[in-house]
Amino acid sequence: MTKISICGSEFEMGGPQLTELRSSNDIIGDTEALRERMREDGYILIRGFHDREKVLRARAQIWDKMNAMGKLDSSATLDNAVIANGGKGLMFGGTNEDLPAFLDVVNAPETMDFFSRFLGGPSLTLDYKWLRAVGNGGFTGAHYDIVYMGRGTKNLYTLWTPFGDTPVEMGTLAVLLGSHRLDKLKATYGEMDVDRDHMEGWLSRDPQELLEKFGGRWATTDFRAGDAIFFGMYLLHSSTENRTNNYRISCDTRYQLASEPVDERWIGRKPKGHEPQKSEERVSIEDARKQWGV
Repeated sequence: MTKISICGSEFEMGGPQLTELRSSNDIIGDTEALRERMREDGYILIRGFHDREKVLRARAQIWDKMNAMGKLDSSATLDNAVIANGGKGLMFGGTNEDLPAFLDVVNAPETMDFFSRFLGGPSLTLDYKWLRAVGNGGFTGAHYDIVYMGRGTKNLYTLWTPFGDTPVEMGTLAVLLGSHRLDKLKATYGEMDVDRDHMEGWLSRDPQELLEKFGGRWATTDFRAGDAIFFGMYLLHSSTENRTNNYRISCDTRYQLASEPVDERWIGRKPKGHEPQKSEERVSIEDARKQWGV
């Protein structure tokens, strides 16, 4: 079996603790079936959700920007974004108006139309985009998204899009199956606001501990350019560790009904984002978990 690293912990793909994400391409034309799948699984994976050629054009534009910044090795190609010596991960958070090919993917009419159909009304996307290039050894700890963007509607969805073919060993999204139904966790950790409560957002860096605490299985898969997965605010997710010498380029974008309240931190020409925090004000997530009993 293939060994997969999530947050530095080893799992066997196909073993009792790690499985493949389920594709929903079989029901892509049935809106009610998609909604039921979301209620059941907590996520929807669609192969070829985006136009592959548009994704690759966006990748080329992002690649050019990174190359101009000196972040790519001289041997790097569009297919292999080899990390420059000493290179670290990069975050291109913001409106990314200098990357029109990227915006043509995540703000595309077909993307907006899909979410309007899924949500049952005209949709909007948050102006702030969480575009990042994850370097060797990089990963994301397990968390709910609601703790970062919970000041508007709770009926908000995250779309994770890789910009390039992305095998598991390069760092793919991983979800804890069933974690969208953990009522106690939703009523405690899920009520947190990282800015208001001066707390880090990751619930845990130990995926094994979460399995022992909450049960379920982790799930991930290889992605090809054009594939995408989306999920709600109350699904514990993380990522596999990037064990390659190539940047994993991906983005989180958010979608909701235009008629519902919007978290003001993430909209406008210059979204203000998270509020600055002093290190001495930070509250330990470990201490908070003890208090919550989770």
